[in-house]
Amino acid sequence: MKLHLIAVGHKMPGWITAGYDDYARRMPPDLPLVLAEIRPGHRVAGEDGARARQVEAERILAALPAGCVPVVLDERGTQVTTRELAAWLSGWMAEGVSPAFVIGGADGLDDGVKARAGRLMGLSKLTLPHALARVMLAEQLYRAVCIIKGHPYHRD
Repeated sequence: MKLHLIAVGHKMPGWITAGYDDYARRMPPDLPLVLAEIRPGHRVAGEDGARARQVEAERILAALPAGCVPVVLDERGTQVTTRELAAWLSGWMAEGVSPAFVIGGADGLDDGVKARAGRLMGLSKLTLPHALARVMLAEQLYRAVCIIKGHPYHRD
């Protein structure tokens, strides 16, 4: 099983790349975290970003691995604790299904991507830059895996 992270954005600042890479390297070999960076759509001045979201949606949907459960990060998604996230992961592990977590770009996500979601997940009630959400999600996935494996990283 793999944990997929599909994120709009490339050429991230060094601190974002370093933060994400740190948590991705910590993942156990039997549960790697694999990043697919999606090139952002071209934004046109004076438009609401719908065209960019549509282009990004096509790229995101093409990047979804076959048979995965898309978990789309959305501000209106279900807010979960780390233990609940660990329970989701345990369930997918038991089913032999890989989740693909999707983080949209600066203009959000097209409704077509949200419609494909097996789950909508809220990472925080705060509005986060999409690049920072990448690091926070990687850390939470690592923490959830530590809970599953009984590793002392997560403390109650």
